Amino acid sequence: MLPETLVFGIALLITGVILFLLIYFVIILSDLECDYLNAQQCCTKLNFWVVPRISAHCFLAIILLMNGSWLLFIANMPMIGWQVYDLMKVPTGNLGIYDPAEIHNRGMVKKHMRDTMISLGFYMIIFFVYLYCMIIAMLKGDPIRRHEEEEIITEF
Repeated sequence: MLPETLVFGIALLITGVILFLLIYFVIILSDLECDYLNAQQCCTKLNFWVVPRISAHCFLAIILLMNGSWLLFIANMPMIGWQVYDLMKVPTGNLGIYDPAEIHNRGMVKKHMRDTMISLGFYMIIFFVYLYCMIIAMLKGDPIRRHEEEEIITEF
């Protein structure tokens, strides 16, 4: 079992990487919307990062489960389920979640942008939850050593 500060440090790192990845998704999708990028390039770039994003989130959930952070594990399960569902509902013949033949049909760019923004909001909230948990884990000890009456350390 890993120390709590290390677990939440890893959680912060993974969540930060996923946040930067989602910002990349927003930039690529907005470039597609403005016709700065063609559909083939956009979908190739985005589909490359779909599985690593899901894998990183699953790895994070496993670490939280092994550490005994049940509430945080349960809080992460809806997002993992949604991502896996999106990956599983890709029709046969498509290149991935982002398919160049269908991305301009039926407002798929707007749908993908909406899904990315929802994910971005979730990861922003969970990032600050992990930050709070890490600070609480770091403060569990007594840094001033108040139990030793003859010596109180206040300078660092």
